[in-house]
Amino acid sequence: MHLAILPLTLALSTAPCRGKTFDTAVTSPAIRSEATYRIVIDKSDYELTLYEDGEWVAKYPVVFGSKDQGDKMMEGDRRTPEGTFRITHKKQHSQWGCFLLLDYPNRESVSRFNQRKKEGVIPGSARIGGGIGIHGTRPHEEYAVDRYINWTEGCISLKYSEVFELFELLPVGTEVVIRK
Repeated sequence: MHLAILPLTLALSTAPCRGKTFDTAVTSPAIRSEATYRIVIDKSDYELTLYEDGEWVAKYPVVFGSKDQGDKMMEGDRRTPEGTFRITHKKQHSQWGCFLLLDYPNRESVSRFNQRKKEGVIPGSARIGGGIGIHGTRPHEEYAVDRYINWTEGCISLKYSEVFELFELLPVGTEVVIRK
């Protein structure tokens, strides 16, 4: 149930990321522009908001890993990290359609993780984890988003049918802000 999306995406194929892996910005000649995209993910509202050049473009409902809305503390806690990240890689995923990998852990995440270890908030043997990204549900499990079922290991999941729009539109390097 996204509220709006650029009409430009209607001209795109229905499954643009199948069989594609991208390490650089992905745009067709018709889409290339000086536009700057930004994503803001609000964990408390279960929403992903897309901005282009500072202007609101679309909202998508999303779910996460744990019902605990706190910041990711360590590998295995199923929490979604908070902070400012970048899309570093785009690839096809056999179950979730498209996967937009984020640069978690980044310097900010590592600093918080190390501070928590130092303060004894998490065990000294804890690992920070990685592999956090934005991806779809399985094709026939879009109901998880409609019912707010948090099912990932810490990733952000939107409906399988909607992840293709973001994959095709957003270049590697797009800023992603995740907040509570």
